Amino acid sequence: MASREYGQYCGITRALELVGERWALLIVRDLLVGPRRYGELAAGLPRIPSNILAARLKELQAAGILRRVPRLRIVVYELTSYGRELEPVVLALGAWGFKAMGEPRDEQVLTPDAMTITLRTAFRPQVAADLPATAYAARLGLDRLLVRVDGPTLAVTRDYGPVDVEFTTGPAIHRVISGQLAPDRAIATGAVKVLRGRGELLDRFASTFHLAA
Repeated sequence: MASREYGQYCGITRALELVGERWALLIVRDLLVGPRRYGELAAGLPRIPSNILAARLKELQAAGILRRVPRLRIVVYELTSYGRELEPVVLALGAWGFKAMGEPRDEQVLTPDAMTITLRTAFRPQVAADLPATAYAARLGLDRLLVRVDGPTLAVTRDYGPVDVEFTTGPAIHRVISGQLAPDRAIATGAVKVLRGRGELLDRFASTFHLAA
């Protein structure tokens, strides 16, 4: 029996054997946002050793969870249909872990892909359905996420386009999403800085995206 096997005939056991290794689910998380080149995956997981990233990619490919796809002169990694079935699992696990995050430490970062998955986890389509369509731009350092909400439909991309409000943020946005930090207070303290547009729309953002902490 391989050392990584648990020796139990159980669906949870088999799932852990496939995606329970360190970093595996974070690779899946980032690929749920979209296909990525090897270097993009490495940049989004800044602490992962290169040999571990290579090993996890091979393991996930062997398990049928992802595949390598040639595109023009590059190769990207993307989830298979089997791998995409992990999305509700990843979102549910993220909501569960959100309750225990606490305050961010200085060495912790918030990547665009992690923020994208957080927004997809926190999105409340039943609330958004009763609100006007809104386009937000969230800046994380040099990166910009375009967050479009149209009724119960959410799209989060790295595209540029017209928005109703653009703001800079970081890990503190989790306190807005949890309701621990009121939007007006977030702006007043500088946790969120409005670059353009109507700052009061951050209230709508907080209503549309919410997770219990």
